[in-house]
Amino acid sequence: MCPGADAARLARADHAGESEVEGSHPRGECARISMFQRILVANRGEIALRVIRACKEMGIGTVAVFSEADRGAHYLDLADQKVCIGPAAATDSYLEIRRIISAAEVGNVQAIHPGYGFLSENAHFAEVCRSCNIEFIGPSHEAMQKLGDKVSAKQIARDAKVPLVPGSDGLVSSEAEALAIAKKIGYPILIKATAGGGGKGMRVATDDASMVTGLKQAALEAEKSFKNAGVYLEKYIERPRHVEVQIIADHHGNALHLWERDCSLQRRHQKLVEESPASTLPNDVREEICKAAVRLVKTAGYTNAGTCEFIVDLENRFYFIEVNARIQVEHPVTELVTGIDLVKQQIRIAAGEPLPFKQKQIECKGCAIEVRINAEDPANNYRGSPGKITKLRLPGGPGVRLDTHVYEGYTIGPYYDSLIGKLIVHKPTREEAFACMRRALDEFRVEGIKTTIPLLREIFVNKDFIAGKVDTTYIERTWTQPPSQ
Repeated sequence: MCPGADAARLARADHAGESEVEGSHPRGECARISMFQRILVANRGEIALRVIRACKEMGIGTVAVFSEADRGAHYLDLADQKVCIGPAAATDSYLEIRRIISAAEVGNVQAIHPGYGFLSENAHFAEVCRSCNIEFIGPSHEAMQKLGDKVSAKQIARDAKVPLVPGSDGLVSSEAEALAIAKKIGYPILIKATAGGGGKGMRVATDDASMVTGLKQAALEAEKSFKNAGVYLEKYIERPRHVEVQIIADHHGNALHLWERDCSLQRRHQKLVEESPASTLPNDVREEICKAAVRLVKTAGYTNAGTCEFIVDLENRFYFIEVNARIQVEHPVTELVTGIDLVKQQIRIAAGEPLPFKQKQIECKGCAIEVRINAEDPANNYRGSPGKITKLRLPGGPGVRLDTHVYEGYTIGPYYDSLIGKLIVHKPTREEAFACMRRALDEFRVEGIKTTIPLLREIFVNKDFIAGKVDTTYIERTWTQPPSQ
């Protein structure tokens, strides 16, 4: 039985005051996507706004859900209907499947777009949606389960002949087994949680003592964060670059890549800057890493949009890390260099349409760079900076795109991710893109809270970064002086 169906009538009564009267659906591209008259956006903030805008251009009605913390946010007014799904805590609202399904019943939708984060990679949620005859705009729950578990994903990569970092064949069951593997492949070794993400459940071991300690710490953190204490081992690649490949696949056997993004500049395993194309990747390696990503998703039976992530060593050898089975935060970078709207393609694929282009038609034109603007204080160990935005001046001009849901007077709460916007530039050359980004960051003014803008201004005048001589550990190794606001 569909969870939440019995609660739908109660939800209608509870939220009738929040829901606008449904009007006639606008005409347009929905004539070709007759399956979807209305889509529920199961997310918040800038990605919710991004999906709402795509649906509007396609002539599809939208239902926006929101927690009490997001009540009154301006982007909600752009949806055709809005439904409150609970209190501020994400566990009681954006992560509560029964409330999402109830809102979908209230809104009479045919599909749900999960955005990124929250329930976007929750295989159970995808299965529940489809059991309720609501299309989940993403991969099947079977593919998500196979690729969501890192050990299972590594086996798929082996089957697809995609290079893997040397390490354990599966989960490590004991200290003795871990020490035996370490003796075989040599230190340093990375201990990783099989259900991990965002740097949680990860430790680097440099000798037997740190291996024993790291195993315990990684397992405890993984159990607390993901309810799964399983860990595995990989050879630690020193000073790696992080390169990911955007893929997209339909239900008609077509799987394509939309080229790559370099996301090497990170702090605490969180990306700060993303760019396409990867400036330091030789063309032959670039072609091979993109082909490897396509082989992998075909082997997994994957459909819809996704990202295959790799690390690249100092000799430009690449190794598969994981698949993000959803739209990425940095998807605008790929959209700008290819001219392909990924959110619209997600919706069309979910509706059963074949991809409208072939691999040879997908060109990578110019250079696109994205930076994440977070409500954090870089001078205070990146502590979150909730509060009211008292003054806001947004950048613009040729080559500039800003994806944000905030406005002057908007209050950043303490409940969710600190991302307040994504600044993206696109120019014919990397040099022009850097100049455009520096200009845009200088224009960007946010008062009332601390942000990462000062740090980003310093990054874009850094000689090593400009020359492409950075890796995933660069910030931790070299950034000693906190930027001034």
